[in-house]
Amino acid sequence: MFAPTTTAVFGSYVLAQGTDGPEVLRDHWVLTEGRRIAAITPTRPEGADVVLDAPGRFVLPGLMNLHNHCFSEMVARTHTEDGAGRKNNQSVVYTVLLPLTRTGLDILSPDERMAIARLGILQILKGGATTVMEPFRNGLPEMFEAAEEMGLRFYGAPYLFSTADARADADGTVRYKGSDGEADLAAWNALYQRWEGADEGRIRLAMSPHATDTCDPDLLRAAAARARELNVPITTHLAQSEREVATMRERHGRSPAEYLDWLGLLAPDLLAAHCIASTDDDLRLMAARGMTVLNCPRVFARAGMVANFGRFRSFGIRTLVGTDGYNLDLLGELNAAALISKTQAGSATIASAPELIAAVTSEAAAAIFRPDLGVIRPGATADLTVIDLTHPHLQPLFDPRRALVWLANRANVDAVIVDGRVLVSSGRYVHADEAAIVAAGTAAIQRIWDLPEARAAFES
Repeated sequence: MFAPTTTAVFGSYVLAQGTDGPEVLRDHWVLTEGRRIAAITPTRPEGADVVLDAPGRFVLPGLMNLHNHCFSEMVARTHTEDGAGRKNNQSVVYTVLLPLTRTGLDILSPDERMAIARLGILQILKGGATTVMEPFRNGLPEMFEAAEEMGLRFYGAPYLFSTADARADADGTVRYKGSDGEADLAAWNALYQRWEGADEGRIRLAMSPHATDTCDPDLLRAAAARARELNVPITTHLAQSEREVATMRERHGRSPAEYLDWLGLLAPDLLAAHCIASTDDDLRLMAARGMTVLNCPRVFARAGMVANFGRFRSFGIRTLVGTDGYNLDLLGELNAAALISKTQAGSATIASAPELIAAVTSEAAAAIFRPDLGVIRPGATADLTVIDLTHPHLQPLFDPRRALVWLANRANVDAVIVDGRVLVSSGRYVHADEAAIVAAGTAAIQRIWDLPEARAAFES
C-alpha cells in the first residue's frame, strides 16, 4: 500500500469524542496526518493532499466488525436461505459450512484462494468496516495477503480444532473425527511469526479455537496460554446451537460457558460469538467474568432463531455487533439488532441508536484493548467511515444517529479511510478494479459449488 497522506474530510455531522462521551458536531472538518487524526475543526484545513468535501456526510469513527466469515459466507450464499441445507433442521455449521470449507480449500489453487480473499475484503470495506476480526480455516493464509494489499485493518483468526472434521449425518447427529490441535497451533504460530504487526500494526492475529464442541480441554488451555503470552485477543464460538449445549453436557457435565470458565477462558480477553443457547445463569457467569459477546442477529433470524442484543446487554455483558456469515452489511446488522431487541423486550427504549453505534466503535475498540480506535479525537488512529445522508430515504433528517441505525445500509457508505489512506471514495474501492475482483472470486467459489458433495449438502 502507498504511504498515508494528509486528508481533510468535511462532515455535515461528525461523531467526535467529547469530554462526556460521543457528541455530534455540525459542519466540522476532520484532518488526518499520516496514520493519526490531527484535528477536528469548524474551519477548512489548508494544504491537505486529499480533500473530501461533499455535503450531507456523517463522519464516524471507523466501524469495527469483530466477527465475520468471508469464505464460509460466500460458500453458503443464496444456497442456505429458506431452510435449505439444514438436514433435520440442524445448524448449517455442521451440514454445510465445516464440510464444504474443508473440501473447498483442498481443491483451490493459491490464486483462487486469493481471489476469494480479495472479494471478501472488498465486501467488508464497501460495507463500511475499517477493522475486521476474521476467523477462518487454516489453509487460507491469503486472507492476510489480501488485507495487507487492500488496506483493511485486519485481525486474522485462523481456526484451531481438536477435530476439524465435524459433520452432521442424515439424521442430524454430529460426528467428530480427527486430531488436529497440535498441527493447528503450529500453523497459527507460523502465521503469527509471518504477519503479526505488519504495516506498522495494521495486520494482527487473534487466537481462535473454533468452538467448545470442536476443541478439547488441552487445546483450549494451550491456546489461551499462548494468546496471553503474546497479548493477543481470544475469540471463539460459544453456545451457538442447542446441539452444542447437549454435546458439552454429555462430554463434561457443563454448559459451554461453564466449560470455558472451568478452563480459565471466560475472562475479559475473550470475545465469544453468538451465545444464543446460553441460560440466564450462563449469562450471569459471563457478566461476572467480564467477557464480550459478539452478537450477529441476521444469520440466526434467517433460520427462524433469535440472537438478542438486548438480552445480553440486560445482564451487563459488553455486547458488540458483527456480521458472521451473512451479507457482510454492518449497518444492516445494527438495524436487525435494534429490531430484534425491541421486539423481544416489548419495549422501544432498549438497544438505542447511540448504544448500537458504540457496539461497532468505542465498545468494540475497548474489547480488544485499543483505545486509539473507535473514536474521533486528535491523536487517535485515522480510521473513518463516512456515510452519505443525502439519499431520499434518509431525508428529511433530524437525528443522524437514528437515521444511521434505522434507515441506512451499505449502499450509503461513501468513504472509508484506514490508517489515513482513502480506500473507498464515492462508494467505490479506489485501488483496484471491482468488477475484476468480483469475477475472479465468483469463479473460484463456483468450483466448490460444482462439487457433488456441495450439491448434496445444499439440499433441504
